[in-house]
Amino acid sequence: MAALEEEFTLSVGALGAGPNGVLGVEPSDKTDQFLVTDSSRTVILYKVSDQKPLGSWSVKQGQVITCPAVCNFQTGEYIVVHDNKVLRIWNNEDVNLDKVFKATLSAEVYRIHSIQGTEPVVQFKEGAVRGLEALLAEPQQKIETVISDGEVIKNALSIFFITFFHGSYFAYVQMFNSRNLSKYTLLLGPEEKCITLNFTAYVDRKFISLMSISSDGCIYESLIPIYPSDTEKNQRVVKSQLLKAVVSDNSRSGIALTVLDRDHIAVLGPLMPASKDCLSIWNIKFQTLQTSKELPQGTSGQLWYYGENLFMLYGKVLTVIPYKCEVSSLAGALGKLKHSQDAGTHTIPHFVNWETSQGYGLGSQNSEQSRRILRRKKLEVSLQPEVPVSEQLLSTIKKDSEKHIEVELRKFLAAKWTPDFHTQIGDIVTGLLGRCKAEPSFYPRNCLIQLIQTHTLSYSLCSGLMEIALEKTDVQMLQLCLHQFPDIPESVTCACLKIFLSIGDDSLQEININMESVFDYSDTKQDEKMEEQPEILQNGFSPENGNCGNFNQKVNEKPQNAAEETTSCPVTPKRAALLNAILHSAYSEVFLLPHLKDIPAQHITLFLQYLYFLYLKCSENATMTLPGIHPPTLSQIMDWICLLLDANFTVVVMIPEAKRLLINLYKFVKSQISVYSELNKIEVSFRELQKLNQEKNNRGLYSIEVLELF
Repeated sequence: MAALEEEFTLSVGALGAGPNGVLGVEPSDKTDQFLVTDSSRTVILYKVSDQKPLGSWSVKQGQVITCPAVCNFQTGEYIVVHDNKVLRIWNNEDVNLDKVFKATLSAEVYRIHSIQGTEPVVQFKEGAVRGLEALLAEPQQKIETVISDGEVIKNALSIFFITFFHGSYFAYVQMFNSRNLSKYTLLLGPEEKCITLNFTAYVDRKFISLMSISSDGCIYESLIPIYPSDTEKNQRVVKSQLLKAVVSDNSRSGIALTVLDRDHIAVLGPLMPASKDCLSIWNIKFQTLQTSKELPQGTSGQLWYYGENLFMLYGKVLTVIPYKCEVSSLAGALGKLKHSQDAGTHTIPHFVNWETSQGYGLGSQNSEQSRRILRRKKLEVSLQPEVPVSEQLLSTIKKDSEKHIEVELRKFLAAKWTPDFHTQIGDIVTGLLGRCKAEPSFYPRNCLIQLIQTHTLSYSLCSGLMEIALEKTDVQMLQLCLHQFPDIPESVTCACLKIFLSIGDDSLQEININMESVFDYSDTKQDEKMEEQPEILQNGFSPENGNCGNFNQKVNEKPQNAAEETTSCPVTPKRAALLNAILHSAYSEVFLLPHLKDIPAQHITLFLQYLYFLYLKCSENATMTLPGIHPPTLSQIMDWICLLLDANFTVVVMIPEAKRLLINLYKFVKSQISVYSELNKIEVSFRELQKLNQEKNNRGLYSIEVLELF
């Protein structure tokens, strides 16, 4: 359970004079003391418990502080940068910043990171980092460019920072001691077409848990390995939804979030469905709102926390709100945990140095004691037999919740892949499917989709996967399996086809489906042009010129209906994407035909109408191809038309709704036969031309030739 206590205001004086209010709030080397940096010219040292300033320092008129002041915990001095390149260092006895130590750097500084027990680190706007001592030894040293041209740093958490370039976000992990730099592309996911508003992060064992809040009101999480397997390649990280509907989905400003501990997160922004700004604390583990405080005056979207205090700019003043988070439990998440003095609280640092710290904590102020504790922990771990990560995950699958399994699986997939990775993936899928059969209510579809996307599975390795997806009518997973698995039996392919043809359009509307194979059907200009055309020309052949007998007469009885059939797709785009997955699947005609006979006639007719529509679209292009990233080919379309007619012709021919379709198919086949007949007639002439071309070397330098074709 979490609780927000009564807030109080710091006596800020000139705070808020700058354009952005507060640049940052950073801890001092003394308990309960914090440095507050104005976005204009002033740094103020506050003692929070006394609610009064202990000291104030300002740069000269015309100079502007460009990054928050921090404390060097090793020396007790303060560091700030003004005008992007000028670094100042002072202590409590200094009065005038103009007379303290000054160093002019060769590149613009983005942020200074200082953590207890370590040397401060200076991060430059181009992404490079330097230790403070090495930088002061040679202030004008050349600073390399780390990020790509055009990228802009949006957030920096210790030596982990995020950049933005042309609509994409990238995460960099800088190992300062080893100078290793890893770059990751943050994938938004096919369903997320919204703006990322803010980021926060913390370290969980060997991973950085990066959380972001988006304009759709949801919080997403990405797991980034601290020690990647390949530091040279630009690796990709997928975002998954962590909390849904946290803030109003029409919010664009005043949004901020920060992690309080492994189970709690603080969010600044309007709660749904209300539109008033609030400060709220959410339980990540149990997906519940723990507490909230309404902020009538609105916020600026700036939120910090240290110890058990939340700092926020409220109006023109800096407000402090003490809070408490008890150890997460189901009773606490539901607000039924009795308050006890023994109820522990645990927090994690906002900025974490993962070169020197383990787990959630930092080294204490006594660095020597911290090193002894760390060595003792390493000794205890070394004496215990190490359990493989895959076995730990299999143990988690047997007893834990779907959400916890999903988190542990993402950590497993983000780690370095071993030679037996394929085998481990197979064991994990088997474990998940085994629990699905034992517990009908257990269906970890997000986990199964992540495993399929590793491109290591096949139908023979996890045959029960598609069976469960068929039982659950999970068309998204079935489509993914059809794309990924090369060895799906024909009986399963037909079972998928039955579901794709029978599922309602309303059900498909809410399902996330890969639409790469579907082109845009809303080409109104093309549709209007086709509607004006009473008949269709196929490769230069007009059906009116052919001898189609009564068929032409019957087709021309309702020209308007025929035009509609040729211009409008008989299925919705999402159903078309599913059917395209069937067209791309591998099959053997001998084994497929018996199963096609089991599909209802009305569904066969619908599929034939869709294939007929695709054939018309192919015929519009000289290349006989469809637009799109991965559309069906003409060969696949024709093969499936033949398969469906071979398996169901005697049934389809008796259906009145299929009569016009069969007539149109007959006309197209007849037109193609006529085209090929004409081509065969001139085949001999082409051969003679080829012979003449081969004999041209026997002619002189100049000649006039007349060729007559009969």
